[in-house]
Amino acid sequence: MIYTVTFNPALDYVMRMEYFEPGQTNRSVAEELYLGGKGINVTVVLHALGVESTALGFIAGFTGDALERGLTQQGIHTDFIRLGQGMTRINVKLKTGKETEINAQGPAISADALEQLHQKLDLMQPGDTLVLAGSVPGSMPADIYERILHRLQKKDLRFVVDATGDLLVNVLRFRPFLIKPNKQELAEIVGEELMDETQIAAAAKRLQQQGAQNVLVSLGKDGALLASVDGQVLQSPALGGKPVNTVGAGDSMVAGFLAGYNLTGSYAYALQMGSAAGGATACSSGLATGEQIRALMRG
Repeated sequence: MIYTVTFNPALDYVMRMEYFEPGQTNRSVAEELYLGGKGINVTVVLHALGVESTALGFIAGFTGDALERGLTQQGIHTDFIRLGQGMTRINVKLKTGKETEINAQGPAISADALEQLHQKLDLMQPGDTLVLAGSVPGSMPADIYERILHRLQKKDLRFVVDATGDLLVNVLRFRPFLIKPNKQELAEIVGEELMDETQIAAAAKRLQQQGAQNVLVSLGKDGALLASVDGQVLQSPALGGKPVNTVGAGDSMVAGFLAGYNLTGSYAYALQMGSAAGGATACSSGLATGEQIRALMRG
């Protein structure tokens, strides 16, 4: 079983407008509502590809009810921890040619609620996969990723970490099965400008030397590169047409990679499905469907 953890999920409220003028009454021409959060995005795309997973995390208030209900209606299994106070955040995205985002803070997560999450994770079985994705709310310990992996390191689990900076670097010693920085994030970690595929591959291998098993680097219009645990460096071109939406594309790539690897055990196939999933989402208004992903794989 694959488990995803989203510490601070959200309802993403997209408002499309012909123009936006600060200080005035503005009216939208269309609205969309998406269930957001990096781990939740992974779960949704896994489900679209026929791979079942369980979404873990924290919800609160009527917005938390709406998020949980929306996932359940899609047939997605959830096991959220309900907080007694606050509300799951609503992030407002104004699209007027260029995008303006207003991201809410989200509810405070107590020590008791965090312990409940630890207890749920303690029930994972050997061979299960745990996906930790996204930033850590200010109400939680900054080293929570390390604490979780340290607690679970003897359980023979696959760890997948999609995070940035020290949040990612500090968990490499736990030998995560997969990490997925983008090119800019990878450059910031190694402290170098990465000009070509040779330098990107060398930087990915440096993270392998620090403990990562597979390093999947998303390269935007240049596709993706994988440094795999068996010593290969594989590349995939960008799949799909002109991007219209980058939100969730990286999460989709993680989901596609996991689905492809679970299906075949092939890193080449996993990279192809990951690239297709990321590209399909980038070309959609929301997260890609399974049919959109499979259509890109068929070419």
